[in-house]
Amino acid sequence: MRKSRINRRLLREARGIEGVTVRDLYEEYPDFMIDVEREQELLSAHDVILFQHPFYWYSCPALLKEWMDLVLTHGYAYGEDGRALEGKWHGSVLSTGGAAEAYGVDGYNRFTVRQLLAPFEQTAGLCRMVWMPPFLVQGSFILDDAGLERHAEDYAAVLRRLGGGNSELVDFSVMERLNDWLERRAV
Repeated sequence: MRKSRINRRLLREARGIEGVTVRDLYEEYPDFMIDVEREQELLSAHDVILFQHPFYWYSCPALLKEWMDLVLTHGYAYGEDGRALEGKWHGSVLSTGGAAEAYGVDGYNRFTVRQLLAPFEQTAGLCRMVWMPPFLVQGSFILDDAGLERHAEDYAAVLRRLGGGNSELVDFSVMERLNDWLERRAV
């Protein structure tokens, strides 16, 4: 987080919202020694789980991958008896250096961000979770302060909607980004 002004700002926004629990894995586990039992208790206590991080090499930082490998165990998160996460909502909050145009069939990266997140979506499916498209902050290398504030406000609005006990049925499959949820509501 020390190197990402985008994620620092989004984290500050998330910490200010009632009912949101923020876990900075690098702060919690600088030695990579993850307390699996504690992390599973926290997952069980929440209905929405978001991974927030820069989109490193089309994936997540190393400690988050280690966390997934250790915490999402057979018999807890998946498998015949692994139903602890069933029905919970799961998604990613990502920042990319490249602009939105770089992610698509004709873009520099050849795939959409959502397509590149297929392993995360499959993990959510294996754990019987409801997969949400990512909340995206793109073009972070050229994003000015005003643009960053707009993204932070949108992120706060999404977090409030996710935590508001709103029982509306949402078809996330038609959204490329969770940001679209706000745009659809504004229409």
